[in-house]
Amino acid sequence: MPNKRSDSPGNVSRKSRRTAYAVVLVAAGVALAPYTSFPVGIAKINPTQHFINVLAAVLLGPWWAVLIAAAIGAMRNAMGVGTLLAFPGGMIGALLAGVFYRVTRSIYPAAAGEIIGTGFIAPLVSAWVVSPILMHRAIPLLALVPSFLGSTTAGALLAVLALNYLRRLGIVDSRPLR
Repeated sequence: MPNKRSDSPGNVSRKSRRTAYAVVLVAAGVALAPYTSFPVGIAKINPTQHFINVLAAVLLGPWWAVLIAAAIGAMRNAMGVGTLLAFPGGMIGALLAGVFYRVTRSIYPAAAGEIIGTGFIAPLVSAWVVSPILMHRAIPLLALVPSFLGSTTAGALLAVLALNYLRRLGIVDSRPLR
């Protein structure tokens, strides 16, 4: 027996809207990846990924943001414009951005969460777990921090500017789609 509350037209519309936003964000992240990814040391940085992470975190919440980051990372790797470092680099920042936004309801902490997650935590995971176990090579931590930090800072700042502009236009509401 279907749950009348969860299958109401309003809920179905919200679910469809969240899915549509996610599809558009993944498509944008994948479509822009060949043009915005470039190597810096061992990593291929992609500020667009971090821009998308903050948008997804604010618009959809932490779990959708992580899912979107994983999908973009997988497709970037399949296209040859990413490395395995894209997974911790995108997903950890997306999670923290979503959690920080959920707690504060402000885009600035969301951007800070992206920068902390990708710029400081993801290099640790990349250097100590992903690189030696999955890539079978040692990557010095200090080789990753500057590239991850530069990429995420640029993307997060662009997202803050975009979200402020979209809010001023009345296109984006201050509440995430739930």
